[in-house]
Amino acid sequence: MRKLACLFGLGMLFLLAQTAAAQDTPKVDAFLGYSYVRANPATSGAPSFNLHGGSASLAYNVSNSLGLVADFGGYHVNKIGGFPVDSAVYTYLFGPRLSYRRSESKITPYAQILFGGTHLGRGALQAGSDNTFAMTVGGGLDANPTRHIGLRLGQVEYLMTRFKEAAPNRQTQNNLRFSTGIVFRW
Repeated sequence: MRKLACLFGLGMLFLLAQTAAAQDTPKVDAFLGYSYVRANPATSGAPSFNLHGGSASLAYNVSNSLGLVADFGGYHVNKIGGFPVDSAVYTYLFGPRLSYRRSESKITPYAQILFGGTHLGRGALQAGSDNTFAMTVGGGLDANPTRHIGLRLGQVEYLMTRFKEAAPNRQTQNNLRFSTGIVFRW
């Protein structure tokens, strides 16, 4: 009977520890911050250029390590290769995020892969707009000074877009995206 009571007690401690760990994981992470994109056109000889803007994401944490992410961004460029332009790029991406959360740690590393689309809007000098497929693969590091507010120290991603370019059969752009900002959790 004593062994049974010990096993029951250990089982209850295990369940309570699991419940406590699950309570430490926020159900929702909301990010708002600055984003930088280094765009690399596929057309040979076309110069790379910088876009600056912002991004926001919402992650629903299914478990301690798995989250489902919706990510939205807007970026602007006003000069490419010395020529004035007025263009904006918008991204809308969705997918899974794997986080490594430890209750005693104030840092949370994560990796994610997102799929979706991107929209290129051209200003008054260039006619039209374009919508196409986009995806990101990358990860980041969040600092957690408090339970409900954190800092995204950095998120670095490969951003692939598929805009049609001037050169025939050239339509894959291999870009870099960096984001940093504030994370709200509840």
